[in-house]
Amino acid sequence: MTLREAAYGLVAGSLLGLALAIVFLHIPPVSRGLMPWLIASQTIPLVAIAPMIVIWGGKAGLPPWVAVTGIAAYLAFFPVTINALRGLKSPPKVQTEFMRSVGAGRLQFLFWLRLPAALPYVFAGLRLAATASVVGAIVGELSAGTGRGIGRAILTFAYYYSNGPEKLYAAVLVAAVTGIVFVQLLSWIERFALRNRHTR
Repeated sequence: MTLREAAYGLVAGSLLGLALAIVFLHIPPVSRGLMPWLIASQTIPLVAIAPMIVIWGGKAGLPPWVAVTGIAAYLAFFPVTINALRGLKSPPKVQTEFMRSVGAGRLQFLFWLRLPAALPYVFAGLRLAATASVVGAIVGELSAGTGRGIGRAILTFAYYYSNGPEKLYAAVLVAAVTGIVFVQLLSWIERFALRNRHTR
């Protein structure tokens, strides 16, 4: 259950982060206006945000796992936004001048030059987002009170720690392994996506 929520949160947060990076690149006033708020959002303790997201989701009639996914996405989008924006700005000036000289439009700039150049940066952000999404899913499960998942297991085993400490250690280990699996999968995808670049 935790794996599903973290995966959904990672996908949703990554898509949101990439979309924000593209908007910030093309509309600098939006970047200047929203970036301080995005940074501020990451300084708010998750234990304060998570219950509010769960309550809002409940009032909207959504199942608890949707709120947990939203919490995971909340933690995942920021590193993708920052790294993708940096990657989109990374093409050398000589390449951008060449694109202008051949009359490339904004979409051609984006898909032919900026996005390919940004891929290494995006994957770096995705690796950070992967571990953050697992943390978000676990904290979300604690706030949502779901009956299954690593977060609920950690809370239960912590309550009965004196009777079976090994159960709490096992739950924490499973959480760590989940993050490692996510990062390893992304590393494989990155190697496949950038295989031609690495062989040049």
